[in-house]
Amino acid sequence: MAERSREDVSQLRLAALVMAATALIWLALNWAGQRYDWPPQYAFLADLAAIGGFVWSLLVTWRIWRRGARPGKEG
Repeated sequence: MAERSREDVSQLRLAALVMAATALIWLALNWAGQRYDWPPQYAFLADLAAIGGFVWSLLVTWRIWRRGARPGKEG
């Protein structure tokens, strides 16, 4: 496996942290919404925020993957 730069490693850790936090916060908000009978609009807002977090993490990991797959890069 090719060596990753320190910047890539720190970005991958941040992306992993965002993915984990997004999932936990989304689950907690859905639980709280059902428990306290929040309006459905809040559930849609939580879903939209979760989608944003997951898409951001996907884009970061895709960019790092593409950077490592460049032709001519030693590895």
